[in-house]
Amino acid sequence: MADIARLTQVIEPEAQALGFELVRVKMFGSGPEPEGERTLQVMAEDPATGQLVVDQCMALSRRISDAIDAVEEGGEELIEGAYQLEVSSPGIDRPLTRPKDYERFAGFEAKLETRAPIDGRKRFKGRLKGLEAEKVKIEVEGAELALPLEEIEKAKLVLTDDLIAAHQAADEQQPN
Repeated sequence: MADIARLTQVIEPEAQALGFELVRVKMFGSGPEPEGERTLQVMAEDPATGQLVVDQCMALSRRISDAIDAVEEGGEELIEGAYQLEVSSPGIDRPLTRPKDYERFAGFEAKLETRAPIDGRKRFKGRLKGLEAEKVKIEVEGAELALPLEEIEKAKLVLTDDLIAAHQAADEQQPN
């Protein structure tokens, strides 16, 4: 499998050069060809909109492809075998991957999964309350919990009417 940290080192400057912020770099799918298909998924956003449009995805995809090719032509194999590159916007029910995401989306509903059980459970669904002292605050079933940020394995927003309304309001404020 690919070294995601190394891939991120190669990909992030390309996103930044276009004025974008990297949200997630992930490799998924089965092993090397011909047994199965693998996909390198890159999510990024324009800080002004929180999204990427198709032209922005295409521009970033070209830059990433060129950067990976350049590194591999220099003798370092970043990804063994064939793979597909998928560049996308994080979407409305986006993953929460950076500390600032927990602040930015405070007030919205999210699902979080921890690496190990905390108080007997690994999955939490509730309203985000922000980030404080490296702990994600979330209200679950009327109780406020503080989950260590480093223990969160997966997190994403839940598609709700509130999230849709906030997304539409943000879209209406963007210049055409």
